Order: sequence, then structure tokens, then C-alpha cells
Amino acid sequence: MNRRSSARARRLDARTWFDLGTLLVGLILYAVAWPTLHLTHAVPPAAQPFIAALAAFPVLLVRINPALGWAISAGSALVISLAIPHQPDNELPFQVVHVLSLLVLLFAVALRAPGQIVALAWGATALLFATAMPGEGDAFANAAWGWPIALAALVLFGLLIRWLALSRRQLVRQEEENELERARRTILEEKARIARDLHDVVAHHMSLVVVQAQTAPYRVEGVTPAARAEFESIGATAREALNEIRGMLGVLRSDGQLPEHAPQPKAADVVGLFEGARRAGVDVTWTVDGALDTIPETTGLALYRIAQESLSNASRHAPGAPVHVRLVRGADLLLTVGNGPGAAPARPAANGGHGIAGMQARAVAVGGEVSAGPRDDGGFEVRARLPLALPSDAAAPTHAASAR
Repeated sequence: MNRRSSARARRLDARTWFDLGTLLVGLILYAVAWPTLHLTHAVPPAAQPFIAALAAFPVLLVRINPALGWAISAGSALVISLAIPHQPDNELPFQVVHVLSLLVLLFAVALRAPGQIVALAWGATALLFATAMPGEGDAFANAAWGWPIALAALVLFGLLIRWLALSRRQLVRQEEENELERARRTILEEKARIARDLHDVVAHHMSLVVVQAQTAPYRVEGVTPAARAEFESIGATAREALNEIRGMLGVLRSDGQLPEHAPQPKAADVVGLFEGARRAGVDVTWTVDGALDTIPETTGLALYRIAQESLSNASRHAPGAPVHVRLVRGADLLLTVGNGPGAAPARPAANGGHGIAGMQARAVAVGGEVSAGPRDDGGFEVRARLPLALPSDAAAPTHAASAR
């Protein structure tokens, strides 16, 4: 389940619990309003359940439609204050339960409704309370000013919470978009790097084809004019293809260095990579089974880059842990890089943590595959399988070189 599905499930559970809580509160308010209604208002017994329902049950709409719930509650409060007489010893025009329900719904309107409805709800509620609530002389003046101020504070508090929640949602959404953008950018950068590396390899071989085609008439005796013309045609075609390759892929190079001046690593260079990592302080041991000097350049380059990224991930995510590397040349080239739990806390990835995607892209580019995942002992392991494209590789002699 991805992050969005998990967040959606959590929101669904939160809504379910909120609805259950709202139902419980509504039932409690109704259980208080009905038995006490005859103490505050002169209501026939048959009408008491309905009047109590108007006081308590609009709160059930607090999440579904708070504006509708407020309208029902405020309208019923106005009707009750005008049409139903209250008991002589009661000065409130409607029940305390009704006041609480109306305040809760007004707060919910401030949280959920558009600005015009929030202003309308505040003004209507303030007018209702200022005119309906008891008060004489200075007390009436205090009520006329006190309720609008108190309700304004309630609405402003709800708007503040609404703004904070909206800012939080926007921040989470922006973080998700940034994460996706970092992932896409990392994959695109790795693909561009692969294209640059392939450009170097292909350009090298195409240059050899051009040179061989141009020098063949001088190196081979007895070349006929027809054969010479064929060699010249081959050379011209190769030069044209080389120029097109350089035009399409050469622009991907961002280091400003010409391909001829930037030799690419080969499979045989991985041992030097391991030695350099050890000199840098990484506790790495390796075992190499099979000859590496006859592996095709594209496969060797992919092997080098995958091993390089695997060592980098191991030192970054499990600092201080020993790293074990095993490289086996058989029908395919098999690389395993494993490390145990880190002796120190892992350092966060600076590039968004998408090194595995880059390694997989490199393996796919040469027809191989990469898998990575945690081990049972708490460590992590990267496994790569790269095909050997040249048929003659199968007959190459093998040997074993180990470092402990």
C-alpha cells in the first residue's frame, strides 16, 4: 500500500470515529434536553421529544453539513424564543443544550463553510443572542455588545484552526510532489549518465570502424578498386553514424569534457574500486570468481557503476558495518553486495534516496536486473545479474581472486 492509500485509510478511520463520537454527543444532549425541557419551558408532554430534538440533534450535522445544522438550530431557537413561553423562574429563551449546540455548529461553520456563510452565521447568531438573551439597562447593553464579541472570538479561533489545517495539508501535498519530482529527476539524471557512458563506448568503437575502413586498402594486399570503393563507403557511413550519435548524445555530457579525454571504467576496475573504498575507511571484503578483463565494455561499465552505488549506499545507510562483496562470472555476471546493521545512525540521503532505481536502470540498459532488500539479520543486500553479451566470453578462462 502506498503513502496516499495509507493516508486515505487513516482519514477514513478518523471520520468513522468522529461520526461515532458526534452521535454519542448528540444522544447525550438529547438525553439531557428532553427530561429537563418542562423545567424551562411550558411545553405539552407530547411535544417535548420534538422540541428537545431541535435543540440536540442538529449537532449531528457538524461534519456532514455544518451550515445546514446551524440553520436548523438557529431557526428553531428563534421560533422557540418567540412562540414557546418559558417558565417563570427561567430567564433563558431556549435551553442551555440549545445554546451549546448552536455554538458548536457556529464553530464548525467557521472551520468548513465559505467565508460569506461564516460571516452570515456569525451576524445572525450574534443578533439572535443579543436580542433574545435576558438583560435590562446596562445588563442589556453588555449583552448586546458581549455576545457579538464572544462569538467573533469563537469564529476567529475556528478560522485560525482552519488556516493551520489548510497550511498543513498544503505542506504535505508539496512534500509529496517534491518527493515525486526528486524521484523523477534522479531517474532522469541516471538515464542521462547512462546515455553519456554509452555514448563514450559507442563512439570509441565507431571511431575504430572508421579507422579500420580507411586504412584497410593500405594494410591489405591485393585490394581491388571495387573493394576499395566498398571500404570508402563503409568509412563514410560510419563517420555519418558517429556524427549523428555525437549530435544526439554528446549534448548530454554536462562535465564539459570530451569523450576521448574521459575514459570509462571497465569491469576489471571494480577491484580498484573496492581497494579505494577500503582506504576510505569502509570495512569491505570481496571475492571475485572469474576473469574480468574480457567482459564487454557496456556490461563492465554497468557492473562498475552498480558496485559503486552499492558501496555508497552501504556506507551511507549502515555506517561502520562490514560490507561483503561477491562477484561471480558464469553464464551471467552475478554481483552481491551485503552489509550488516550499522554501528552508527544512518545519514539521510542527500539525493532523495533513489540509488536503487538508478542501479535498476543501468542493469535494464544492458539486459540485466537488480534487486535489493533487507536481510534477516537486519542488514541490507543488493543483488545484480548482468548478461555476458559476447559468445566468446563463455570460453574465457576463469580464476579466483579473493581479499579478506
